[in-house]
Amino acid sequence: MNGVRGFDPWSPAFVADPYPVYEDLRRSGRVHWYETSRQWLVPGYDDVRELLRDRRLGRSYLHRFSHEEFGRSAPPPEEEPFHTLNAHGLLDLEPPDHTRIRRLVSRAFTPRMVERLAPTVARMADELVGRLVEEGGGDLLTAVAEPLPVAVIAEMLGVPEADRPLLRPWSADICGMFELNPDRETATRAVRAAEEFSAYLRELVALRRRQPGEDLVSALIAVHDEDGARLGEQEMVSTCALLLNAGHEATVNSTVNGWWTLFRHPAELARLRAEPELLPSAVEELLRFDTPLQMFERWVLEEVTIGDTVLPRGAEVALLFGSANRDPARFAEPDRLDLGRADNPHISFGVGIHYCLGAPLARVELAASFRALLLRAPGLRLVSEPQWRPGYVIRGLRELLVEV
Repeated sequence: MNGVRGFDPWSPAFVADPYPVYEDLRRSGRVHWYETSRQWLVPGYDDVRELLRDRRLGRSYLHRFSHEEFGRSAPPPEEEPFHTLNAHGLLDLEPPDHTRIRRLVSRAFTPRMVERLAPTVARMADELVGRLVEEGGGDLLTAVAEPLPVAVIAEMLGVPEADRPLLRPWSADICGMFELNPDRETATRAVRAAEEFSAYLRELVALRRRQPGEDLVSALIAVHDEDGARLGEQEMVSTCALLLNAGHEATVNSTVNGWWTLFRHPAELARLRAEPELLPSAVEELLRFDTPLQMFERWVLEEVTIGDTVLPRGAEVALLFGSANRDPARFAEPDRLDLGRADNPHISFGVGIHYCLGAPLARVELAASFRALLLRAPGLRLVSEPQWRPGYVIRGLRELLVEV
Protein backbone atom coordinates (compact mmCIF):
# COMPACT_ATOMS: atom_id res chain seq x y z
CA MET A 1 0.00 0.00 0.00
CA ASN A 2 1.39 3.40 -0.95
CA GLY A 3 -0.30 5.47 1.72
CA VAL A 4 -0.09 8.37 -0.76
CA ARG A 5 -3.56 9.10 -2.06
CA GLY A 6 -3.65 10.65 -5.52
CA PHE A 7 0.13 10.82 -6.05
CA ASP A 8 0.58 9.25 -9.49
CA PRO A 9 3.43 10.61 -11.64
CA TRP A 10 2.22 8.54 -14.62
CA SER A 11 -1.31 9.99 -14.58
CA PRO A 12 -1.92 12.81 -17.11
CA ALA A 13 -4.46 14.35 -14.72
CA PHE A 14 -1.95 14.43 -11.85
CA VAL A 15 0.84 15.82 -14.05
CA ALA A 16 -1.52 18.54 -15.30
CA ASP A 17 -2.30 19.69 -11.74
CA PRO A 18 -0.40 18.02 -8.88
CA TYR A 19 -1.05 20.86 -6.42
CA PRO A 20 -4.25 19.57 -4.73
CA VAL A 21 -2.46 16.28 -4.03
CA TYR A 22 0.50 18.19 -2.61
CA GLU A 23 -1.86 20.03 -0.27
CA ASP A 24 -3.18 16.69 1.02
CA LEU A 25 0.37 15.39 1.49
CA ARG A 26 1.44 18.42 3.53
CA ARG A 27 -1.65 18.18 5.73
CA SER A 28 -1.31 14.46 6.37
CA GLY A 29 2.34 14.26 7.35
CA ARG A 30 5.93 15.36 6.91
CA VAL A 31 7.06 12.24 5.06
CA HIS A 32 5.23 9.54 3.08
CA TRP A 33 6.32 6.15 1.75
CA TYR A 34 5.58 5.70 -1.96
CA GLU A 35 5.83 2.01 -2.78
CA THR A 36 5.73 2.32 -6.58
CA SER A 37 9.09 4.10 -6.78
CA ARG A 38 10.23 2.92 -3.31
CA GLN A 39 10.92 6.46 -2.13
CA TRP A 40 10.08 8.65 0.83
CA LEU A 41 8.19 11.75 -0.35
CA VAL A 42 8.88 14.99 1.52
CA PRO A 43 6.35 17.77 0.72
CA GLY A 44 7.00 20.60 3.25
CA TYR A 45 9.13 23.68 2.57
CA ASP A 46 11.16 23.64 5.80
CA ASP A 47 11.92 19.93 5.54
CA VAL A 48 12.88 20.13 1.87
CA ARG A 49 15.15 23.10 2.48
CA GLU A 50 16.79 21.49 5.50
CA LEU A 51 17.35 18.16 3.76
CA LEU A 52 18.94 19.87 0.75
CA ARG A 53 21.61 21.16 3.14
CA ASP A 54 21.91 17.97 5.21
CA ARG A 55 25.20 16.20 4.48
CA ARG A 56 23.72 12.93 5.76
CA LEU A 57 22.02 12.80 2.36
CA GLY A 58 23.70 12.85 -1.03
CA ARG A 59 23.00 12.84 -4.74
CA SER A 60 25.35 9.87 -4.94
CA TYR A 61 26.52 7.25 -2.48
CA LEU A 62 29.47 5.90 -4.47
CA HIS A 63 31.92 8.32 -2.83
CA ARG A 64 31.33 6.40 0.42
CA PHE A 65 29.89 2.98 -0.41
CA SER A 66 29.91 0.36 -3.12
CA HIS A 67 26.58 -0.65 -4.65
CA GLU A 68 26.67 -3.85 -2.58
CA GLU A 69 27.46 -2.05 0.70
CA PHE A 70 24.57 0.32 0.07
CA GLY A 71 22.14 -2.49 -0.72
CA ARG A 72 21.70 -1.46 -4.35
CA SER A 73 22.28 -3.18 -7.65
CA ALA A 74 24.81 -1.75 -10.07
CA PRO A 75 23.27 -0.32 -13.26
CA PRO A 76 23.29 -2.59 -16.31
CA PRO A 77 26.66 -2.53 -18.14
CA GLU A 78 25.01 -1.34 -21.35
CA GLU A 79 24.04 1.92 -19.57
CA GLU A 80 27.66 2.76 -18.75
CA PRO A 81 28.02 5.69 -21.23
CA PHE A 82 25.06 7.50 -19.65
CA HIS A 83 26.23 6.92 -16.08
CA THR A 84 29.83 7.94 -16.87
CA LEU A 85 28.61 11.22 -18.35
CA ASN A 86 26.21 11.83 -15.46
CA ALA A 87 28.50 10.75 -12.62
CA HIS A 88 31.22 13.29 -13.48
CA GLY A 89 28.86 16.28 -13.58
CA LEU A 90 28.36 18.61 -10.64
CA LEU A 91 24.74 17.62 -10.08
CA ASP A 92 25.60 14.04 -9.09
CA LEU A 93 28.94 14.63 -7.37
CA GLU A 94 29.55 14.97 -3.64
CA PRO A 95 32.51 16.51 -1.78
CA PRO A 96 35.45 16.49 -2.09
CA ASP A 97 35.15 16.09 -5.89
CA HIS A 98 32.11 18.38 -6.05
CA THR A 99 33.94 21.10 -4.10
CA ARG A 100 37.02 20.92 -6.33
CA ILE A 101 35.14 20.89 -9.64
CA ARG A 102 32.59 23.55 -8.68
CA ARG A 103 35.40 25.87 -7.60
CA LEU A 104 37.17 25.40 -10.94
CA VAL A 105 34.01 25.72 -13.03
CA SER A 106 33.02 28.87 -11.10
CA ARG A 107 36.32 30.45 -12.13
CA ALA A 108 35.43 29.88 -15.79
CA PHE A 109 31.65 30.35 -15.70
CA THR A 110 31.72 33.73 -14.00
CA PRO A 111 29.11 36.44 -13.32
CA ARG A 112 31.14 38.61 -15.70
CA MET A 113 30.65 36.05 -18.47
CA VAL A 114 26.88 36.13 -17.85
CA GLU A 115 26.89 39.95 -17.87
CA ARG A 116 28.82 39.92 -21.12
CA LEU A 117 26.26 37.57 -22.65
CA ALA A 118 23.22 39.62 -21.59
CA PRO A 119 23.11 41.91 -24.68
CA THR A 120 23.50 38.88 -26.96
CA VAL A 121 20.66 37.09 -25.12
CA ALA A 122 18.43 40.16 -25.49
CA ARG A 123 19.22 40.39 -29.21
CA MET A 124 18.53 36.68 -29.79
CA ALA A 125 15.23 36.88 -27.88
CA ASP A 126 14.17 39.95 -29.85
CA GLU A 127 14.95 38.24 -33.19
CA LEU A 128 13.01 35.09 -32.26
CA VAL A 129 10.00 37.05 -31.04
CA GLY A 130 10.20 39.24 -34.14
CA ARG A 131 9.83 36.18 -36.38
CA LEU A 132 6.91 34.93 -34.27
CA VAL A 133 5.18 38.30 -34.68
CA GLU A 134 5.83 38.39 -38.45
CA GLU A 135 4.17 34.97 -38.78
CA GLY A 136 1.18 36.06 -36.70
CA GLY A 137 1.85 33.47 -34.00
CA GLY A 138 2.77 29.81 -33.75
CA ASP A 139 4.10 27.42 -31.14
CA LEU A 140 5.79 29.46 -28.43
CA LEU A 141 7.73 26.35 -27.40
CA THR A 142 9.48 25.75 -30.73
CA ALA A 143 9.54 29.39 -31.87
CA VAL A 144 11.05 31.04 -28.78
CA ALA A 145 11.35 28.87 -25.65
CA GLU A 146 13.55 26.13 -27.18
CA PRO A 147 15.81 27.99 -29.60
CA LEU A 148 16.82 30.76 -27.19
CA PRO A 149 18.60 28.72 -24.47
CA VAL A 150 20.05 26.36 -27.10
CA ALA A 151 21.52 29.34 -28.96
CA VAL A 152 22.82 30.92 -25.75
CA ILE A 153 24.49 27.76 -24.44
CA ALA A 154 25.88 27.00 -27.90
CA GLU A 155 27.28 30.53 -28.02
CA MET A 156 28.83 30.05 -24.58
CA LEU A 157 30.39 26.71 -25.48
CA GLY A 158 31.49 27.83 -28.92
CA VAL A 159 29.33 25.29 -30.76
CA PRO A 160 29.13 26.22 -34.47
CA GLU A 161 25.68 27.32 -35.62
CA ALA A 162 25.38 24.40 -38.04
CA ASP A 163 25.72 21.91 -35.16
CA ARG A 164 23.18 23.53 -32.83
CA PRO A 165 20.16 21.48 -33.98
CA LEU A 166 21.91 18.43 -32.46
CA LEU A 167 21.79 19.80 -28.93
CA ARG A 168 18.08 19.77 -28.06
CA PRO A 169 17.46 16.11 -29.05
CA TRP A 170 20.54 14.99 -27.10
CA SER A 171 19.38 16.95 -24.06
CA ALA A 172 15.81 15.60 -24.21
CA ASP A 173 16.96 11.99 -24.54
CA ILE A 174 19.48 12.23 -21.70
CA CYS A 175 16.99 13.94 -19.37
CA GLY A 176 14.48 11.15 -19.96
CA MET A 177 16.55 9.05 -17.54
CA PHE A 178 15.77 11.42 -14.68
CA GLU A 179 12.11 10.41 -14.68
CA LEU A 180 10.82 7.79 -12.23
CA ASN A 181 11.44 4.17 -13.26
CA PRO A 182 12.56 4.88 -16.87
CA ASP A 183 11.84 2.02 -19.27
CA ARG A 184 14.28 0.18 -21.53
CA GLU A 185 13.52 2.35 -24.59
CA THR A 186 14.19 5.52 -22.60
CA ALA A 187 17.49 4.10 -21.35
CA THR A 188 18.55 3.09 -24.86
CA ARG A 189 17.89 6.60 -26.19
CA ALA A 190 19.74 8.16 -23.25
CA VAL A 191 22.79 5.94 -23.75
CA ARG A 192 22.94 6.71 -27.46
CA ALA A 193 22.61 10.46 -26.80
CA ALA A 194 25.29 10.30 -24.08
CA GLU A 195 27.68 8.53 -26.45
CA GLU A 196 27.07 10.97 -29.30
CA PHE A 197 27.15 14.10 -27.16
CA SER A 198 30.31 12.95 -25.32
CA ALA A 199 32.08 12.23 -28.61
CA TYR A 200 31.06 15.63 -29.97
CA LEU A 201 32.27 17.45 -26.84
CA ARG A 202 35.60 15.59 -26.85
CA GLU A 203 36.20 16.80 -30.38
CA LEU A 204 35.24 20.34 -29.35
CA VAL A 205 37.64 20.22 -26.37
CA ALA A 206 40.44 18.95 -28.61
CA LEU A 207 39.78 21.75 -31.09
CA ARG A 208 39.84 24.40 -28.35
CA ARG A 209 43.11 23.03 -27.00
CA ARG A 210 44.61 23.73 -30.43
CA GLN A 211 42.68 26.94 -31.08
CA PRO A 212 41.58 28.66 -27.84
CA GLY A 213 38.77 31.19 -28.11
CA GLU A 214 36.63 33.41 -25.90
CA ASP A 215 34.17 30.58 -25.16
CA LEU A 216 33.50 28.61 -22.00
CA VAL A 217 35.21 25.43 -23.25
CA SER A 218 38.45 27.39 -23.71
CA ALA A 219 38.01 28.87 -20.22
CA LEU A 220 37.44 25.41 -18.70
CA ILE A 221 40.63 24.16 -20.36
CA ALA A 222 42.64 27.10 -19.02
CA VAL A 223 41.34 27.28 -15.47
CA HIS A 224 43.37 25.79 -12.60
CA ASP A 225 43.55 26.00 -8.82
CA GLU A 226 46.36 27.32 -6.60
CA ASP A 227 48.23 24.02 -6.92
CA GLY A 228 47.94 23.99 -10.70
CA ALA A 229 45.31 21.22 -10.77
CA ARG A 230 42.97 21.35 -13.77
CA LEU A 231 39.74 19.71 -14.84
CA GLY A 232 40.09 16.28 -16.40
CA GLU A 233 38.71 15.73 -19.88
CA GLN A 234 35.71 13.70 -18.65
CA GLU A 235 34.98 16.39 -16.06
CA MET A 236 34.96 19.04 -18.79
CA VAL A 237 32.72 16.93 -21.03
CA SER A 238 30.29 16.22 -18.19
CA THR A 239 30.26 19.88 -17.12
CA CYS A 240 29.37 21.04 -20.64
CA ALA A 241 26.66 18.40 -20.97
CA LEU A 242 25.18 19.40 -17.60
CA LEU A 243 25.12 23.08 -18.61
CA LEU A 244 23.05 22.12 -21.63
CA ASN A 245 20.78 19.58 -19.97
CA ALA A 246 20.05 21.29 -16.65
CA GLY A 247 20.02 24.88 -17.85
CA HIS A 248 18.31 24.26 -21.14
CA GLU A 249 15.51 21.96 -19.97
CA ALA A 250 14.70 24.21 -17.03
CA THR A 251 14.65 27.41 -19.09
CA VAL A 252 12.51 25.96 -21.89
CA ASN A 253 9.89 24.67 -19.47
CA SER A 254 10.01 27.78 -17.26
CA THR A 255 9.15 29.87 -20.32
CA VAL A 256 6.17 27.88 -21.55
CA ASN A 257 4.90 26.99 -18.07
CA GLY A 258 5.19 30.67 -17.18
CA TRP A 259 3.17 31.87 -20.17
CA TRP A 260 0.54 29.18 -19.61
CA THR A 261 0.27 30.47 -16.03
CA LEU A 262 -0.07 34.07 -17.26
CA PHE A 263 -2.79 33.16 -19.75
CA ARG A 264 -4.74 31.54 -16.90
CA HIS A 265 -4.33 34.69 -14.77
CA PRO A 266 -5.33 37.50 -17.16
CA ALA A 267 -5.46 40.16 -14.44
CA GLU A 268 -1.83 39.49 -13.49
CA LEU A 269 -0.81 39.43 -17.16
CA ALA A 270 -2.49 42.81 -17.65
CA ARG A 271 -0.71 44.07 -14.54
CA LEU A 272 2.67 42.98 -15.94
CA ARG A 273 1.97 44.60 -19.30
CA ALA A 274 1.06 47.85 -17.52
CA GLU A 275 4.02 47.64 -15.11
CA PRO A 276 6.99 46.09 -16.96
CA GLU A 277 9.25 47.06 -14.06
CA LEU A 278 7.66 44.08 -12.24
CA LEU A 279 9.49 41.68 -14.58
CA PRO A 280 12.27 40.60 -12.15
CA SER A 281 9.80 39.69 -9.38
CA ALA A 282 7.41 38.22 -11.98
CA VAL A 283 10.09 35.78 -13.17
CA GLU A 284 10.69 34.65 -9.57
CA GLU A 285 6.97 34.25 -8.92
CA LEU A 286 6.41 32.22 -12.08
CA LEU A 287 9.32 29.96 -11.07
CA ARG A 288 7.71 29.48 -7.65
CA PHE A 289 4.15 29.06 -8.82
CA ASP A 290 4.79 26.23 -11.30
CA THR A 291 8.40 25.09 -11.20
CA PRO A 292 9.57 22.75 -14.01
CA LEU A 293 11.63 20.62 -11.59
CA GLN A 294 8.97 19.04 -9.41
CA MET A 295 11.16 16.49 -7.62
CA PHE A 296 14.80 16.25 -6.54
CA GLU A 297 16.04 12.87 -5.36
CA ARG A 298 18.70 12.13 -2.74
CA TRP A 299 20.10 9.06 -1.00
CA VAL A 300 20.19 8.63 2.78
CA LEU A 301 23.88 8.07 3.65
CA GLU A 302 23.32 8.12 7.42
CA GLU A 303 20.09 7.52 9.32
CA VAL A 304 17.81 10.57 9.38
CA THR A 305 14.67 11.22 11.44
CA ILE A 306 11.85 13.37 10.07
CA GLY A 307 9.12 13.87 12.64
CA ASP A 308 8.39 10.38 13.98
CA THR A 309 9.78 8.59 10.92
CA VAL A 310 13.29 7.13 10.82
CA LEU A 311 14.78 6.91 7.31
CA PRO A 312 17.49 4.23 7.28
CA ARG A 313 20.74 4.33 5.39
CA GLY A 314 20.13 3.21 1.80
CA ALA A 315 16.67 4.81 1.55
CA GLU A 316 15.88 7.23 -1.26
CA VAL A 317 14.20 10.56 -0.55
CA ALA A 318 12.12 12.49 -3.10
CA LEU A 319 12.06 16.18 -2.21
CA LEU A 320 8.92 17.69 -3.75
CA PHE A 321 9.97 21.16 -4.95
CA GLY A 322 6.56 21.86 -6.45
CA SER A 323 4.88 21.22 -3.10
CA ALA A 324 7.47 23.12 -1.06
CA ASN A 325 6.97 26.20 -3.25
CA ARG A 326 3.23 26.17 -2.42
CA ASP A 327 3.60 25.56 1.32
CA PRO A 328 1.38 28.01 3.26
CA ALA A 329 3.73 27.64 6.24
CA ARG A 330 6.25 29.69 4.25
CA PHE A 331 4.33 31.59 1.54
CA ALA A 332 1.33 33.83 2.19
CA GLU A 333 -1.57 32.72 -0.03
CA PRO A 334 0.69 30.30 -1.92
CA ASP A 335 -1.94 29.34 -4.51
CA ARG A 336 -2.39 32.99 -5.54
CA LEU A 337 -0.20 34.27 -8.35
CA ASP A 338 1.29 37.61 -7.25
CA LEU A 339 3.82 38.95 -9.76
CA GLY A 340 4.89 41.60 -7.27
CA ARG A 341 5.55 39.10 -4.45
CA ALA A 342 8.47 40.51 -2.46
CA ASP A 343 9.12 37.71 0.05
CA ASN A 344 9.79 34.83 -2.33
CA PRO A 345 12.57 32.42 -1.28
CA HIS A 346 11.44 29.68 -3.69
CA ILE A 347 13.66 26.63 -4.10
CA SER A 348 13.26 26.10 -7.85
CA PHE A 349 17.04 26.46 -8.28
CA GLY A 350 17.79 24.27 -5.26
CA VAL A 351 19.59 25.05 -2.01
CA GLY A 352 23.00 24.25 -0.59
CA ILE A 353 26.00 22.91 -2.49
CA HIS A 354 23.85 21.82 -5.44
CA TYR A 355 22.28 25.24 -5.92
CA CYS A 356 22.02 25.73 -9.67
CA LEU A 357 25.28 27.19 -11.00
CA GLY A 358 23.43 28.46 -14.06
CA ALA A 359 20.68 30.31 -12.14
CA PRO A 360 22.00 33.81 -13.06
CA LEU A 361 22.04 32.88 -16.75
CA ALA A 362 18.57 31.32 -16.55
CA ARG A 363 17.22 34.55 -15.04
CA VAL A 364 18.81 36.61 -17.83
CA GLU A 365 17.27 34.34 -20.49
CA LEU A 366 13.82 34.30 -18.92
CA ALA A 367 13.76 38.07 -18.44
CA ALA A 368 14.90 38.60 -22.05
CA SER A 369 12.27 36.35 -23.61
CA PHE A 370 9.41 37.64 -21.42
CA ARG A 371 10.45 41.25 -22.03
CA ALA A 372 10.60 40.77 -25.80
CA LEU A 373 7.18 39.09 -25.88
CA LEU A 374 5.59 41.74 -23.67
CA LEU A 375 6.98 44.58 -25.80
CA ARG A 376 6.69 43.17 -29.30
CA ALA A 377 3.57 41.04 -28.90
CA PRO A 378 1.39 43.00 -26.44
CA GLY A 379 -1.75 41.29 -27.74
CA LEU A 380 -0.37 37.75 -27.46
CA ARG A 381 -3.26 35.31 -27.02
CA LEU A 382 -3.65 31.61 -26.40
CA VAL A 383 -5.08 29.61 -29.32
CA SER A 384 -5.92 26.37 -27.53
CA GLU A 385 -5.43 24.74 -24.15
CA PRO A 386 -2.10 22.89 -24.17
CA GLN A 387 -1.37 19.28 -23.22
CA TRP A 388 1.35 18.24 -20.79
CA ARG A 389 4.15 15.97 -21.93
CA PRO A 390 4.48 12.59 -20.23
CA GLY A 391 6.99 12.99 -17.46
CA TYR A 392 6.67 14.42 -13.99
CA VAL A 393 10.14 15.07 -12.55
CA ILE A 394 10.90 17.59 -15.32
CA ARG A 395 7.44 18.86 -16.14
CA GLY A 396 6.55 20.78 -19.29
CA LEU A 397 4.04 21.28 -22.09
CA ARG A 398 4.01 19.56 -25.49
CA GLU A 399 3.36 22.92 -27.18
CA LEU A 400 1.87 26.34 -26.50
CA LEU A 401 0.00 27.67 -29.53
CA VAL A 402 -0.40 31.46 -29.58
CA GLU A 403 -1.48 34.17 -31.97
CA VAL A 404 -0.52 37.83 -32.18
